[in-house]
Amino acid sequence: MKKLTYLALTFFSACTFAQEVSKERVTTILATLASDEMKGREIGTPENDKAAEYIAQLFKENDLEYCTGNSYLIPFDYEGKKAYNVCGIKKGKTDKYLGFSGHFDHIGTSEKTGDNIYNGADDDASGITTLAGIADYFKNKKPEFSMVFMAFNGEEKGMLGSRAISTDTGLDKVYNNMTALFNFEMVATESQFGKNALFMTGDEFSDFDELFNKYAANGLKINSDPYAAQKLFYRSDNVSFVKKKIIAHSFSTVDMTKASHYHNESDDVNVVDFDNLTTIINNVGKTLEKLTPKNFAPKYNDKVKF
Repeated sequence: MKKLTYLALTFFSACTFAQEVSKERVTTILATLASDEMKGREIGTPENDKAAEYIAQLFKENDLEYCTGNSYLIPFDYEGKKAYNVCGIKKGKTDKYLGFSGHFDHIGTSEKTGDNIYNGADDDASGITTLAGIADYFKNKKPEFSMVFMAFNGEEKGMLGSRAISTDTGLDKVYNNMTALFNFEMVATESQFGKNALFMTGDEFSDFDELFNKYAANGLKINSDPYAAQKLFYRSDNVSFVKKKIIAHSFSTVDMTKASHYHNESDDVNVVDFDNLTTIINNVGKTLEKLTPKNFAPKYNDKVKF
């Protein structure tokens, strides 16, 4: 009997462990996107297209449905040629959606000798790794919310990709039923609030953070934006959805007082705290499992400017 009990507990523990996203998986995704071979993923380059194709493969591995048409790749025009956003859907128990996004483009290379690649490990391979990790977490689950995963292109050129996909009429059904959007922007480092902690841009504009924190798992916390004077809420891809009056905030860990790697060649895998990032991904997943359309319906207040 003891042996059977032990086996049952071992099986249960293995299943529990299997639900989590591994540090190795997180490292592989981020390191691939931030590799020298990607040459900084600047929009309009073959390497940018390669990054889009890699993200599409990640979506395929998680059995996500196409958002529109017959591909995860959604084209838009960039200087007379095609660039791509990447989009996939996970159907939940309801038709209410949560969105998860980040941008995969960065600023390419410089003319300097030596290390001239802007790898963009934090900005924003870390954000793409986070949304891909959340898709991994829910691969074999059916959450209450349906989920849409969007990897934006062209953020560094003026949020071109998020502007394009936010006006795609093929996604109107999703947008009309979207409760909120989590946009992950630079989450590779430990925040000034410590480990297992994020901050939310524009926290004064909605009750998103209060509602999320009510159900946050294992000490995870979304903090107020300590850099409010920099108006980050209006400087990332979430703003494309704010304009549609969808609840949309960016979530970050970057300490803006210490981020010497920002738009620098030093933004490579050496800046990444993979343990912390893995913890955040799994704790976001565990929190999302608790959220339903009944207990999570954030609202804007009258301070926000659409």
